[in-house]
Parts: sequence; C-alpha cells; structure tokens
Amino acid sequence: MVHLPPANEKPVHWIGSSKSDLLALPQEVVSDLGYALGLAQLGGKHPQAKPWKGEGAGVFEIVESFEGNAYRGIYTVRFEGVVYVLHVFQKKSPSGIRTAQTDIDLVSERLKRAREHYESNYQPPPKGKAGKRGK
Repeated sequence: MVHLPPANEKPVHWIGSSKSDLLALPQEVVSDLGYALGLAQLGGKHPQAKPWKGEGAGVFEIVESFEGNAYRGIYTVRFEGVVYVLHVFQKKSPSGIRTAQTDIDLVSERLKRAREHYESNYQPPPKGKAGKRGK
C-alpha cells in the first residue's frame, strides 16, 4: 500500500547537517522531535514547542530530555508552505540553562540559508519581470 501525504502537508527541508544530527540522537528523541515536525508539516504546533528567542516570529524550539541529557530541535514555519529544520543538537552549555553562543549563531546563519532557499525555490518572480524579452 502506498502512503500518500495529505494535500496540505508542507515539505520539510533540512538545512546543513540538521538531518544527520537528528538521526545520531537516541531513538526516543528522534521520535519525539519527528512527531513535532510532523505536526508542523500539517500546520499544527507541538504543545512543547516554544518560540526561539532572538529570531522573531515563526522560529520554534522543541526541548526533549532523555537519560539526563537535554536535546533541542530548532525549526521555522516562517516561510509559507514549507518547514525548515535549522539545527538539532544535544545541549552542552557550560553556563547552566543558556544555549551556547555557537548554537545561537548557527541557527541565525541557517535561517539566512533557509530564506535564500525559499526565495530561489518557492517565491514567484516579481511581477513585470518574468517573460520580458529584449528586442
């Protein structure tokens, strides 16, 4: 039997190493983060999804705990019709609950890459510029 996705299911794009980073985590964490991303694909939001501070609307983080370790998945639904997974990591900040600056910077950089991907693959060209030919 072939599984067809619902008509309103948004595609997921993985930025950088986010997919391989997710798959390297414990299976329980992979399942939980995968479920949250599945909800995002259908236009929903996992109850534990909270706004990622510093990047504005439409960027969320899921925090999962497993065997005393904390894991985070950062994704965005900011761009119409698509979900971008920006970063997945085990939190190892030496400064308590704060996220390491390297992880914050990586999310910011990958959000820029997601915007570039969206603009080149999903947005139509501006009106008046498509189809014009010089004589």
